[in-house]
Amino acid sequence: MKTIVIGAGLGGLLSAARLSNAGHEVEVFERLPITGGRFTNLNYKGFQLSSGAFHMLPHGPEGPLARLLGEVGAEVKIVRSEQTIIRVPLIKGNPNYVKGFKDIPFIEFPSLLSHMDRLKIAFLIVSTRKNRPSGVTLEAWIKAQVKDEWLVRFADSFCGWALSMKSDEVPVEEVFEIIENMYRFGGTGIPIGGCKGVIDALEAVILKNGGKIYTDKEVSKILVENGKAAGVIVESKKHEADFIISNLGHAATALLCSEALSGEVHASYLKMLETFQPSAGIKICLAADEPLVGHSGVLLTPYTRRINGANEVTQVDPKLAPPGKHLTMCHQYVAPENVKNLESEIEMGLADLKEVFPGKKYEVLLIQSYHDDWPVNRAASGMDPGNETPIPGLYVVGDGAKGKGGVEVEGVALGVAATMNKILG
Repeated sequence: MKTIVIGAGLGGLLSAARLSNAGHEVEVFERLPITGGRFTNLNYKGFQLSSGAFHMLPHGPEGPLARLLGEVGAEVKIVRSEQTIIRVPLIKGNPNYVKGFKDIPFIEFPSLLSHMDRLKIAFLIVSTRKNRPSGVTLEAWIKAQVKDEWLVRFADSFCGWALSMKSDEVPVEEVFEIIENMYRFGGTGIPIGGCKGVIDALEAVILKNGGKIYTDKEVSKILVENGKAAGVIVESKKHEADFIISNLGHAATALLCSEALSGEVHASYLKMLETFQPSAGIKICLAADEPLVGHSGVLLTPYTRRINGANEVTQVDPKLAPPGKHLTMCHQYVAPENVKNLESEIEMGLADLKEVFPGKKYEVLLIQSYHDDWPVNRAASGMDPGNETPIPGLYVVGDGAKGKGGVEVEGVALGVAATMNKILG
């Protein structure tokens, strides 16, 4: 059997590695001159920055991505991070960190609530594992349970960091799937070598199995014959295949086979694609001579105007920065209506960092924005349409087709695993 993979991002390379292990003849076509897409390293001033995702796996060495890497034989060392920390004002009721702050462990988030609300949260933590809420956004569900602004702030910070969304945008069902995965797989971890450590390991597996990876090669068309995916066109040349896996997201994939998807038969699928809203965000990378975060976990910042959180990957892998330096990556959610005002959004994020790290000396290395055709996620979390398309033999993987409850790259891995089950059984 032969499979062609369109796009050498994380989802594409995971798929290629798994199928080449299973004996498929595999070819990967990537339009960029590099592999990895939004999951690789960028060498800048001796720092290993990332093209998109943070050098962090949401569920560390036990999560879906780590397990899939192990299954395909990709040799990546993943170190479990310390627990997530929440930064809150020193005095309850203060709207920001200007008058001081304190850090509390993630699991102690109910401690800022009243005694009655803490009891209610304790009950909900137990009861919702069997009877999960549905049909509303996370924010709406929270407000129906507890009348305290703190929980919404906390939810916005977590959703902003993990999903680049606000709690009033995320379906409550998706959040409870995420929570269940946190119970199942644990917290974050850092791959040694950063994102590129993962990408290099996957490439090694593919090449070892006889697979081929082509860069600077853009697929211009997906061929459909007798109603089934049959190959692709690259630089006017036809490449036949039994299966096509696209890492481009559903909308971009549909454009490559638009002739086959025309007509009323596929009208509902095409209409669904029009509803997709990619999630947008901004990443600010900082260099410092001393630690800013001070631990290897995530630092959530619910009391800023824009910054949702930060991590300091050099706490685990010092080689991601020059000797004696620390690399801190900060993320902020960008609302759809603010994508056109990125300069203003960035200014607010930079102002936030002065409050989050007061008195600290740091250099802003790079500010990266993710939106439109280069988003945080092609399909916002909870809105993913699955991995199948109306065309037999054509599948979609990546951040536009994540598995339920899969945060970022963990969702990509869940989607790939589901696709492999369809193809390999």
